[in-house]
Amino acid sequence: MRAVVLKAHGGMENLVLDEDYPEPVAGDGQAVVAVKACSLNYHDIFTRRGMPGIKVPLPVVPGLDMAGEITELGPGVEGWSVGDRVLVNPVDPVRRGLMGELLDGGLAEYCTVSAGQLIRMPDEVSFSDAAALPVAYGTAHRMMFVNGQVAKGDKVLVLGASGGVGTGCVLLAGMKGAEVIACASSERKLEALRRLGADHVVDYTTTDFMKWVFEAYGKPHRRTYEGGVDVVVNYTGGDTWVKSMKCLRRGGRMLTCGATAGFDPPTDIRYIWTFELRILGSNSWQPADLVRLMEMVRDGELKPAIDRVVPLGDTMEAMRALEDREVFGKVIVDPAR
Repeated sequence: MRAVVLKAHGGMENLVLDEDYPEPVAGDGQAVVAVKACSLNYHDIFTRRGMPGIKVPLPVVPGLDMAGEITELGPGVEGWSVGDRVLVNPVDPVRRGLMGELLDGGLAEYCTVSAGQLIRMPDEVSFSDAAALPVAYGTAHRMMFVNGQVAKGDKVLVLGASGGVGTGCVLLAGMKGAEVIACASSERKLEALRRLGADHVVDYTTTDFMKWVFEAYGKPHRRTYEGGVDVVVNYTGGDTWVKSMKCLRRGGRMLTCGATAGFDPPTDIRYIWTFELRILGSNSWQPADLVRLMEMVRDGELKPAIDRVVPLGDTMEAMRALEDREVFGKVIVDPAR
């Protein structure tokens, strides 16, 4: 079968299109899925580069998020049939690994998964929309609602708003009736965020987002509870961390699920206790988050932001565009094209 394969850690040259990669078979408790859509995530870039402390068994097929149709069922699998449309939860509870990292993922025509990873897709949900959900929207859903308790009327500042998780946060916060301030790096992305429903947009390359918050809502005051925003979504880290804390009103919440710009930023813990801030971390998603998100898509409440759909052979160029921050929302690979 055709598959994109990571041969070694490093640059993009270590990703190759293999026209004759071994076709998977279903073992006990497993299913083979014909991949109809696989979305790219920044995690795929981290896997390609190599991550300290994580030993990836090479060669490996990247791709965490995938949706498709069951083509084969192994012994012991009940409740599923060949031809069923499924979304795959990227976390394999049996083999205890993440698809596209420790296990072959979705950038291939076929993939083996454990039956416990299968989530039934409503007929109304497309493969591309389903594949956009797990890492980005599943993380956003858990971060915003399960942990962050974002509610109607909250002022929510989203950094990195044009990425997969960021667009998910903008859409979900808007659905709740929050006032959304979205930060991105170009007029094209800002205009797209306006179309998604952001109430305000900030170009962080030309405007200091912290000063923008002070001018729009006032500088936070620890005695009066006035000024600032209720929530900051910050999964970039780096030099945005302290500025994000300074944007929060007393009792505000910082929501984080990553550190794409640096995991060890300088900090100032005085703001945490002085303003009674809550720093809330979210680690991925639960199956219930994915089921709820597909219900939202089915019912027309949510439409994932998809930048482009490309054939398997264009994966490397699509990943380069993702790495260079040239995309808005999700990039989908269709191995059947």
